[in-house]
Amino acid sequence: MSDLVKTALVTGGSRGIGKSIVTRLALEGFQVYFTYKNSSQDAENICSELAKSKAVAKGFKLDSTDITAVKNFFKDEIKDKVELSVLVNNAGITRDGLLIRMKDENWTDVINTNLTSPFFFTQEAVKLMSKQRSGRIINISSVVAQTGAAGQANYVASKAGLIGLTKSVALEVASRNITVNAITPGFIETDMTAVLSEEISQNILKSIPLARFGVAEDISGAVAFLVGKDASYITGQVIAINGGLYM
Repeated sequence: MSDLVKTALVTGGSRGIGKSIVTRLALEGFQVYFTYKNSSQDAENICSELAKSKAVAKGFKLDSTDITAVKNFFKDEIKDKVELSVLVNNAGITRDGLLIRMKDENWTDVINTNLTSPFFFTQEAVKLMSKQRSGRIINISSVVAQTGAAGQANYVASKAGLIGLTKSVALEVASRNITVNAITPGFIETDMTAVLSEEISQNILKSIPLARFGVAEDISGAVAFLVGKDASYITGQVIAINGGLYM
């Protein structure tokens, strides 16, 4: 049995859903490494707050779309230093706009962050998890990956692609006792939804059978379940957490 510390890696872990996932997994007993792009102070605050509960988290500033940086991160911080038990691909951005007016860079930036980056991280993680013959990978997709959304062709394509990546990788790595699943959050109270106007918010709420937005803990709770022993026979699945938005 490995003497290395069981570690969960969460991308985009300094705010919103990512922060909630980092917090929940750390309190569940994992050493949690998380990446962030800009929010150094937020990252430091998370680690300090968790330390009060004797939970361990460490933030790494990293451009997750830079394959060289990702490979170096795994070589310098993960391989032979910790036991990578869990990978949560959570980092994501939006650059909304109608298709006919969408700038090339807005398409590329979203695809690179939301889909290519998870590919990089998953590829590196699978190399290690295959040798361990165990691991859990969770991809945070979106409800719109299953419904579509006007003005979000880039975001929807990236998150739908993430579901396809999930199912394909699940088939490839099942024999190594690695599970791969996706979560599709609906409208969750985060910085992304905070900017919605009252009118838009009310229109969205009318379409949600539970008549409320979700909270980040709804997602982190599902992640905690999927990395636990009760989920060992679940792989290649898409778990919708959306208040019944489409039934």
